[in-house]
Amino acid sequence: MSDARPAKSLAINAALAVVAALTLFPLAWMFSASLMAPGETSVFPPPLLPRSVTLANYRELFATAGIGRQIANSALIAACATVLSLVFNLSAGYAFAKLRFAGRDATFRTLLGALVIPGQVAMMPLFLMLKQMGLVNTYAGALVPWLASVFGIFLVRQYALSIPDELLEAARIDGAGELRIFTSIVLPLLTPIVVTLAVLTFLGSWNDFMWPLIVLTDRELQTLPVALAGLSREHVQDTELMMAGSVVTVLPVLVLFLVLQRYYMQGLLMGSVKG
Repeated sequence: MSDARPAKSLAINAALAVVAALTLFPLAWMFSASLMAPGETSVFPPPLLPRSVTLANYRELFATAGIGRQIANSALIAACATVLSLVFNLSAGYAFAKLRFAGRDATFRTLLGALVIPGQVAMMPLFLMLKQMGLVNTYAGALVPWLASVFGIFLVRQYALSIPDELLEAARIDGAGELRIFTSIVLPLLTPIVVTLAVLTFLGSWNDFMWPLIVLTDRELQTLPVALAGLSREHVQDTELMMAGSVVTVLPVLVLFLVLQRYYMQGLLMGSVKG
């Protein structure tokens, strides 16, 4: 019996290592191909490592394709979307969890029902509304879908339910207002879910392709995924250049996730078991 446990553990770890290797291999090859000379990946089978490491693809990406502006656009939209999403989702989630007001439960159930509606269904009505407001082809128009989300509100609410009511009542008895309670007591306790929501929003807005493609028509305002899609049509055979663009797209969000993964996982796991 004692010999079976180490063998079972070894088999599980080996299987996990194989799965991890298969998952990471495309990312590793993408980075390797971005350092290859133009045309080097055209052979079959494509090489795993570059014959001679070169940064020519990255230089062409920034100098010729002018991708730096689109990176700045993506960073600006993702950062603003994250901040605004935190403001609205945290406030609404806390209100649904701890504040008493008429129609609270009915409103929350209605919001949950909206989760089954695909986001693409609302794109056309939202676009027409923004057109009437003069927000098409503006950064503000690109930010509107990220202001609040049903999933974000639900995530915050589930986590906020774990905050003891006695703690909030004691603060009210001491004379603290609702804003002071929220900023001084609730927010510090919500740190894991704040980081989780921030990471999810930043990743989603950074990688979003469909909405910026619809609402941003000026190339100077386009985000990185849209710019790379246009670049791929112009340089369909330049695999190494496209891999360099993919690295530039993936690297910032990968670093962000790795840095904050402890809080991210804690927020997801704890939020999933709240009643």
